[in-house]
Amino acid sequence: MSRQNYTFTSESVSEGHPDKVCDRISDAVLDAFLTEEPQARVACETFATSSMVVIGGEVGLSDQERLKDYMGRISQIARDCIKDIGYEQDKFHWNTCHVLNFLHEQSAHIAKGVNADGNKKDEGAGDQGIMFGYAVDETPELMPAPIQYSHAILRRLAEVRKSGAEPTLRPDAKSQLSLRYENGKPVEVTSVVLSTQHESEDQTSDDIRAIVEPYIREVLPTEWLTDKTEWWVNPTGTFVIGGPDGDAGLTGRKIIVDTYGGAAPHGGGAFSGKDPTKVDRSAAYAARYLAKNIVAAGLAKRCTLQLSYAIGVSKPLSIYIDTYGTSEVPPEVIEAAIPKVMDLSPRGIREHLGLNRPIYQRTAAYGHFGRTPDADGGFSWEKTDLVEALKSEL
Repeated sequence: MSRQNYTFTSESVSEGHPDKVCDRISDAVLDAFLTEEPQARVACETFATSSMVVIGGEVGLSDQERLKDYMGRISQIARDCIKDIGYEQDKFHWNTCHVLNFLHEQSAHIAKGVNADGNKKDEGAGDQGIMFGYAVDETPELMPAPIQYSHAILRRLAEVRKSGAEPTLRPDAKSQLSLRYENGKPVEVTSVVLSTQHESEDQTSDDIRAIVEPYIREVLPTEWLTDKTEWWVNPTGTFVIGGPDGDAGLTGRKIIVDTYGGAAPHGGGAFSGKDPTKVDRSAAYAARYLAKNIVAAGLAKRCTLQLSYAIGVSKPLSIYIDTYGTSEVPPEVIEAAIPKVMDLSPRGIREHLGLNRPIYQRTAAYGHFGRTPDADGGFSWEKTDLVEALKSEL
């Protein structure tokens, strides 16, 4: 039996965090190529530092002439992302930073292993690897509460910053919540940590707390904040220089923020900048989708699901489920039902979840999971439309 009484902490970072700037640009490049061709191949990496953005990786379109044309659009894609995030600093400005593009054509050897070959071979996985999905019934979104509410705090602060309601806030920010659990359920916030970039060196930590505290209280359940809750707002004082000017950023360096805040295992592969033939991304989405539907169906209160793949091989090599003793149905019985309700080949995942669409830029900040499915297919892996199929199989 897992522990029932404990304190657990998760963190989030805002869209203006240097690593998230890079994730956003990489996913914007991916969306641009998928808009041009749903079967486009993209593995885009971004690096950002003071006054500089460097983009590299592999891309592929069926028409090489169109591919050359698209290469000329990459710089503007990056600038549009930086502008929307809100960076107009002297040493990191959307209109004046240098953007270097080193994208090149996808390796023919990788393409050979991944591509379908008529009726001879189904499309294979883009790489080997292990992917995890997780769901737990402690929030309506079936997400761990510490990461879900850490995201919610920063998303709310971004809204009031961009609306002009809080004009002295700037894009770079980090949040962290420590939640105390009783009988396996969150009952109290023991500490709130919030560091946010701001306009003036004259603003103190107390000034910033006065700005952000009402929004934090708005987001968190009222009963979780008590007289014992510790508040740490801009604990180092001044935070005026932020973003890539203050700290270099890199795509894929916030994978725990992207997933479950450390409450569940992570396979190690990043998501942003990768097209859905890469199982690092698509199979992680499928694993979350399945775990969420298992919990939504009432088959378990908590579920971790692992998938594994080999490059060029279409079917998963293994399926593993752990329900932490919260299911009356043996985990191995649920495992056996999974392939009957969903095709877990790369092609099957993409078709079931509709992943060959330009829906990825929106995932780059505030988590890939625990979001509301969009009408255009975004966050389709958050649907609970497998509940009846799972119940039927079991």
